[in-house]
Amino acid sequence: MATASKHSKTFDALKGEFGYKSVMQTPRVVKVVVSTGIGKVNKDKKRTDLILDRLARITGQAPAPRAAKKAIANFKSRVGDVVGYQVTLRGNRATAFLDKLIHIVFPRTKDFRGISPKAIDEMGNITIGIKEHIVFPETSDEDSKDIFGLAVTIVTTAKNAKEAEAFLRHLGVPLQEAK
Repeated sequence: MATASKHSKTFDALKGEFGYKSVMQTPRVVKVVVSTGIGKVNKDKKRTDLILDRLARITGQAPAPRAAKKAIANFKSRVGDVVGYQVTLRGNRATAFLDKLIHIVFPRTKDFRGISPKAIDEMGNITIGIKEHIVFPETSDEDSKDIFGLAVTIVTTAKNAKEAEAFLRHLGVPLQEAK
């Protein structure tokens, strides 16, 4: 029942701007994808295990490995080598992760001035890069020598970038004002 009231609040906030006639027309968050690359560390089992552990702590779900699609000699990678890990969150886990991202992680990020609205693609999705994983409260311990970055993609049902921007602002995502 809580999701119905949440969607109706979104509907009430956005119906005038976009001319929605039904609650089902309002954008929704489909999934949140958190991913990281491991780069040259595929030889270092200890660091790979650390990345797996931290990603599982941050998301509350086991990460899935992502394999290389092409062999690149300069990077010494072959087809099928694990080059990164990814977690796809849906439903309540996605909502909880977004809440944590907006209210805890972004305020803890050094020199954070908001996310550029240009990060929203034409299909209504946004990808946010986080340089240091230690801004998440689950990983803020003294062992900060192995710092890695994350990419967080929020997939929505918005039809275009303008609709997605209004929806994300309604959710509380700290987007910069357009200049």
